[in-house]
Amino acid sequence: MSEEAAGTLADVSVPDVRTALISWYEDDHRSFPWRETTDPYEILVSEVMSQQTQLGRVVDAWEAFLERWPTAADLAAADRGAVVGFWTDHSLGYNNRAKYLHEAAGQIVSEFDGDFPRDPDELQELMGVGPYTANAVASFAFNNGDAVVDTNVKRVLHRAFAEIHNADDPDYETVANALMPAGESRIWNNAIMELGGVACQKQPRCDEEGCPWREWCHAYQTGDFTAPDVPTQPSFEGSRRQFRGRIVRLLGEHDEMDLDTLGHRIRVDYTPDGEYGREWIRELLSDLAEDGLAEVDEAGDVPIARLQK
Repeated sequence: MSEEAAGTLADVSVPDVRTALISWYEDDHRSFPWRETTDPYEILVSEVMSQQTQLGRVVDAWEAFLERWPTAADLAAADRGAVVGFWTDHSLGYNNRAKYLHEAAGQIVSEFDGDFPRDPDELQELMGVGPYTANAVASFAFNNGDAVVDTNVKRVLHRAFAEIHNADDPDYETVANALMPAGESRIWNNAIMELGGVACQKQPRCDEEGCPWREWCHAYQTGDFTAPDVPTQPSFEGSRRQFRGRIVRLLGEHDEMDLDTLGHRIRVDYTPDGEYGREWIRELLSDLAEDGLAEVDEAGDVPIARLQK
């Protein structure tokens, strides 16, 4: 542990903190199927699906996805429209994540000879895989990651340690990595994320969930449970994201559709020259084109929309 980190955790016995959290996690935790595997492909799918989606909703989709495309090679060989259609049908949101996952599978096959990279930096070479996802896959598949620092983990650290709570610009990553036992990223990251998801929620459930850090926790001792703001998910109903999803679904069911027919099918108040008309639907299709999901054929008298192949 660095001097900086040691100073931040000056009032805490790091070995005791580690032991308490890991014992709490091993004694009882939520059961998710991706916690029962070390297959990097299966874990990558779970991580991509879990982005801004409740974990309970992900389980059925994850199992169905792996039943249809059980390996990276199977996914790489699949039609991208089918993958995007699956994403839409299971209400997983942000269809570009399906596209990126499909492209990442292709990279695994073509650039890595079917073998997943094991290092977080190398994993970031995969399409759509950022630092957080790369570290999660490295941790849970290969036990080869750094400490995960997501919103829940920040909330835990902010509440637990007075030095973090009172800092103007807390160094969450340094503290998180100081706490994590060397070479144990798999169990540690699962445990601290579980703590944030179960006991140290926005509305804390310290006693109800038997939080193992109550003995040291600044928030528990003082009653000050303030924490960094948690970003809220924008409303899906009536959003551009919802209508883009409807477009992808319809174009997956029909090879192609002219703009006005498509507009009337996705919105009851569609009028070609109105507020929600051709200009509006072209903007949606432009968004999808930037994500490599749809295209508009202007060659004929009537513009035609279709999914990109």
